[in-house]
Amino acid sequence: MRLRAFARLFGAIAVIGGAVAPEAWAADPKPNVILILADDLGWTDLGCQGSDLYRTPHIDRLAREGMRFTQAYSACTVCSPTRASLMTGKYPARLHITDWIPGRPPANPKLLVPDFTKHLPLEEVTLGDAFHAAGYATASIGKWHLGDEPFHPDRNGFDLNIAGTHAGSPLSGYFAPWKIPTLTEGADGEYLTDRMGAEAVKFIEANAERPFFLYWPHFAVHTPIQGKKEIAARYEPLVKPGGRHQNTTYAAMIESLDEAVGALLDALDRLKLADRTLVVFHSDNGGHLPTTSNAPLRVGKGSCYEGGTRVPLIVRWPGVTEAGSVCNVPVITPDLFPTLLAMASLPQSNEESLDGLSLEPLLRQTGKLDRDALFWHYPHYQLYQQGGTTPYSAIREGDFKLIEFLDDRPLELYDLAADIGEAHNLAAVRPDLATRLQQRLRDWRISVGAQMPTPNPDYDPTKSEHLPTKKPKNPKAPK
Repeated sequence: MRLRAFARLFGAIAVIGGAVAPEAWAADPKPNVILILADDLGWTDLGCQGSDLYRTPHIDRLAREGMRFTQAYSACTVCSPTRASLMTGKYPARLHITDWIPGRPPANPKLLVPDFTKHLPLEEVTLGDAFHAAGYATASIGKWHLGDEPFHPDRNGFDLNIAGTHAGSPLSGYFAPWKIPTLTEGADGEYLTDRMGAEAVKFIEANAERPFFLYWPHFAVHTPIQGKKEIAARYEPLVKPGGRHQNTTYAAMIESLDEAVGALLDALDRLKLADRTLVVFHSDNGGHLPTTSNAPLRVGKGSCYEGGTRVPLIVRWPGVTEAGSVCNVPVITPDLFPTLLAMASLPQSNEESLDGLSLEPLLRQTGKLDRDALFWHYPHYQLYQQGGTTPYSAIREGDFKLIEFLDDRPLELYDLAADIGEAHNLAAVRPDLATRLQQRLRDWRISVGAQMPTPNPDYDPTKSEHLPTKKPKNPKAPK
């Protein structure tokens, strides 16, 4: 199945222009593409997004030189589903990858979570496949978290896989030794984010004479919260009493992430590649509480509210995006798959199965998106996260967001234009709107084949649903 899909994709590219050999690129250059994915970076965790503590001058530079989206969303409130959606352009519900892998249900749930897919199926055409088929040098440098070795990046169109495994975080911490099987070990005390930056620069230096696609999913700023002490110390006098952001160690982690981005941008300038390199910066879900604050958004990672899914998105497209432009249109992670292919003038042979839309009209400021709603489906529990959730689905139509809890809790309806903090439930005030959005949400779930939770025959209503299970061991994907 994967071979047939890949053959169709390669054939479409060959018809349009053929794979791009290095010598051909010199005469007719294709744009380079860099896709940066931060982990657990909240909506206000950047200087350009309003942080009152964290310093991010290099990422802010991307915003000054490109377009910043104020209403960008991750495809899910946790990481693996968003990453699968990013790679394929499909909603997590369609992929049946709806929780972080392997997930962690409570011991006494009212609902049994579905048996979701715990790897990215090789049948899916990924961004790595698409750019590889077009003759690009491709690399995934950083966190993968979409299955074990049979499903690693090098099985999904990437020539190079550095640090990508089944793991969702640096299990041995950010300071070497890291004990990551797909990363050569660092000297004692080497900082992982710095190493990710060095590896990214090395990759673009090695491929400066041919088009490249770099997927750069950082481990930062996921737990464990470990930053360089000397950087954290500089933030101590900057913390404002009552300020939004207070954690100086987390601030140090963000600064190291920003420095890695700066090193990459400097390398593009030094190699004279900046003008023909597209750079996208995104986060996989909202900021983790209580490490950071997503205010004015409600709570954060793992929740059904805006703090769980509204995230930064910045796109720098030299010669196309207006410098310093801001877009207020709601967009979502799967949009980046068709967007990157369109930006690179590559075909989209699987367009009929995509859920994302190309953002090119917004980036060019020439048109609108033919869409009025975004959807989420999370048939799982995140009760061990602060502000977490029970199974839910949600729809945003215009400024209105409806949350349907799948355990029969009352509907929640919010007007995000007037109530960004989701403090005023309008479901009882606007019952007709709530009912219509609920039906639209249910129709959407059917259309994508969403998996649903089922009643737990062993549920004990005298006990809390919050009873934890043991933390799962890292999964081994099926052979």
